[in-house]
Amino acid sequence: MKKLTPKQKAFADEYIKSGNATQAYIKAGYKVNSEKVAKASASRMLTNVNLKSYIDAKMAELESHKIADAKEVLEFLTAVMRGETKETVFVPFGKSYAEEKKEADMKTRISAAKEIIKRYPGNDPLVAEQVRKLKADADSAEAKAMLNAFEVQIRQEEFGTDETEERTDDLASAVQDGMKGVFGDGDEIET
Repeated sequence: MKKLTPKQKAFADEYIKSGNATQAYIKAGYKVNSEKVAKASASRMLTNVNLKSYIDAKMAELESHKIADAKEVLEFLTAVMRGETKETVFVPFGKSYAEEKKEADMKTRISAAKEIIKRYPGNDPLVAEQVRKLKADADSAEAKAMLNAFEVQIRQEEFGTDETEERTDDLASAVQDGMKGVFGDGDEIET
């Protein structure tokens, strides 16, 4: 990426602040005869690849500071749950109001605790059962893939390319017999 000139950098920084390319062009110190010329020149500048890359990088940097990450959210929720975070409330004091700091009430703390526990699914029996089912489905799909691969291998090794329907039935039962150790002796295998 080519380095920006001081005026280009000033234009980009002003554009990021205001979102107005014409005003950013003028504030960056470019000489203009009219606002029409400034608008056209500013639009042309926004097509500059290096300038656009600079603006995109700065915008990404600014956005990342504005958005809380998971750790920050969990720390905040934990502080609320433990009563470490205080909120400002206004209480009547004579004819006016006084500012007072107070801990979160029990309802708010419980709500924070629920939000925290949602992020740890191992503690929820329903989620644990869903995870178990997903794992069983994945194991079943993996076993079926092994079964298909085993069947292909047997066809290639034993039957070659002149296979008949009768041999296919024999093959299916041979594969099923061979895979009983994977699924257990009493289970039927779908082929």
